[in-house]
Amino acid sequence: MPRRTDIESVLIIGAGPIVIGQACEFDYSGTQACKALQEEGYRVILANSNPATIMTDPSSADAVYIEPIHWRTLERIIERERPDALLPTMGGQTGLNCALDLVRHGVLAKYGVELIGASRDAIDMAEDRERFRDAMQEIGLEVPRADVAKNLERAWEIQAEVGFPTIVRPSFTLGGSGGGIAYNREEFEEIVSRGLDQSPTTEVLLEESVLGWKEFEMEVVRDHNDNCIIVCSIENLDPMGIHTGDSITVAPIQTLTDKEYQLMRDASIAVLRKIGVDTGGSNVQFAVNPEDGRLIIIEMNPRVSRSSALASKATGFPIAKVAAKLAVGYTLDELRNEITGGATPASFEPSIDYVVTKVPRFTFEKFTQANDRLTTQMKSVGEVMAIGRTFQESLQKALRGLETGTDGLNPVCGEVRSREDRDALHRELRMAGAQRIWYVADAFRHGLTLDDVGELTGIDLWFLAQIRDLVEEEGRLKAHGADGLTAGRMWQLKRKGFSDSRIGELIGLNEDEVRSIRYDFNLKPVFKRVDTCAAEFVSHTAYLYSTYESECESDPSSERKIMILGGGPNRIGQGIEFDYCCVHAAFALKEAGFETIMVNCNPETVSTDFDTSDRLYFEPLTLEDVLAIVDRERPLGVIVQYGGQTPLKLARPLEAAGVPIIGTSPDSIDLAEDRERFQQLIERLGLKQPPNRTARTTEEAVEMAEEVGYPLVVRPSYVLGGRAMEIVYEEAVLTVYVGASVSVSNE
Repeated sequence: MPRRTDIESVLIIGAGPIVIGQACEFDYSGTQACKALQEEGYRVILANSNPATIMTDPSSADAVYIEPIHWRTLERIIERERPDALLPTMGGQTGLNCALDLVRHGVLAKYGVELIGASRDAIDMAEDRERFRDAMQEIGLEVPRADVAKNLERAWEIQAEVGFPTIVRPSFTLGGSGGGIAYNREEFEEIVSRGLDQSPTTEVLLEESVLGWKEFEMEVVRDHNDNCIIVCSIENLDPMGIHTGDSITVAPIQTLTDKEYQLMRDASIAVLRKIGVDTGGSNVQFAVNPEDGRLIIIEMNPRVSRSSALASKATGFPIAKVAAKLAVGYTLDELRNEITGGATPASFEPSIDYVVTKVPRFTFEKFTQANDRLTTQMKSVGEVMAIGRTFQESLQKALRGLETGTDGLNPVCGEVRSREDRDALHRELRMAGAQRIWYVADAFRHGLTLDDVGELTGIDLWFLAQIRDLVEEEGRLKAHGADGLTAGRMWQLKRKGFSDSRIGELIGLNEDEVRSIRYDFNLKPVFKRVDTCAAEFVSHTAYLYSTYESECESDPSSERKIMILGGGPNRIGQGIEFDYCCVHAAFALKEAGFETIMVNCNPETVSTDFDTSDRLYFEPLTLEDVLAIVDRERPLGVIVQYGGQTPLKLARPLEAAGVPIIGTSPDSIDLAEDRERFQQLIERLGLKQPPNRTARTTEEAVEMAEEVGYPLVVRPSYVLGGRAMEIVYEEAVLTVYVGASVSVSNE
């Protein structure tokens, strides 16, 4: 049926401030929903408390309220605006919980506001652990043995039944907040007490451990005519026990047979039918026992989620936009696919002919006292997504897109000579931390077998074999050196995702020298389109990724065009506010008559929506990857000043390569960012500044510290958000600081 005419205005609840587990993916979802509903002629009222978001722009909705996301505040907005409907599924857990509060306090009934997108009962059944478990058992789906406790005494009774380790999951919380894995009585009491405190309903689910099982996700969309599609299947490289937000994930699923996949697909649809989600998208999570194939359901989110944003970017299917239109009465077959120019309906299940890998970004260096072991409580602050024709290519592209000082599977553990060294390596494999993928590669370098690493990590042997193959390629490359780098060998390495800088590191050349050799071989990447249909239909949208093949699908225009470099993965100090700047730069350039090209690798953002700019390149923000796009597109200029430190660091090398940098010049950027040059500028201007010096070695630092005098504020150049900045009171601490922090700065 067509859009509903009995409602004229819709209130959308945003997600509020950025927190771990709820980041700018909900700005992306909310912005899409606002745009979709305005397209249909509805008056859109938006409530959100985060001023750094695109959705809180005055033009995003007809009325924007930057107010706390609390039911009392929302009641005042409802009293004033009198919306006909409330859409709560775009604001993460915050939006859902607030909507339920409005229902419980009778606000929606009082003002005649209809809940759309998901009913109260559907939200409650999906989020209430006990009701969800009962519902799944009613439709014949297996769940972990578990029970719900509302106090510590009952929790101990349940623990005696399920045993250790025990998974603790508070109800109605986000990102595993308040939960964890208890291995003993002390941990159990601590985690349960915390979970009861953080759950708004004061209840926790205690379930049997499925640690080490394989974890999968399905992104499902259903309409009120019971049309169901699987938008994307996602496999977690890390096993159960690590929050999916902290796990490396891969789409589509790689290690299931078709029969296993179809069973999971059918189960996902059955879950949505039972819960009652019939006007939108949901995320359904499963675990599979690698020993016997036993399938159990873990949970489902009756709303758009972090995984929904990832699935949207991975497939080109705009889940939030479609979900918003389903919520106002449309069916999937009535909506057209924009990427194929309307040649296919939204009911046409996306098909992809590439592999997408998401790698989380952590910032434990900012919190040195924090426990950096990964558990069921999410700890990552951002993520990077990469697209390649193979898992190996997409993995290596994602790793270099993280901007953590690696350009592939670089060694991290040094020599393994003693038993203590080997035990330390085993610990890193068994108890996952932020660097586990690199320790897996190191394990193969130091002689561990596929089965050894599989037993220690719980990672599927197929993924481990792919990683081992990359390590073996590195070994062969190192052994043969630059003389062995033929055109055929270079082609093979680039097909597997090796960067010029990583190849150079292995054979003793710098990145520029390797690039020169590659150009001599006439080897350059081509660009393929994300089209939702594996090239079955013509794509009218320039949503592109690089790979090494023969046919290029980029088809650049001859228009006047400007390229904008985005901010890469979110981190503390560089987040959603820079994406806001990039998006508005794209809008302004469009208005000025330029074709806009966006380059970014963050799947959570509005800037990586395929219709924010004229052309989107989902690529790592490295010199090699950006130069390849510049070479293909030939823009009039590249803007680096909107994406935070990420593009600023590329300004000088891009300029050196002949790329026209417009806006703030690379020299002006360097003048502001380089501590020594900035100090000299202040002196020339005759302005006051604290006594300071710039050091490049430990010896220089100690000597200059004596001149300036303790205590000292020490910080590197080219950093954001106070990263690696400390107050130092004595020489011993200064020496440690310089050793640990020198790599943070460009110099």
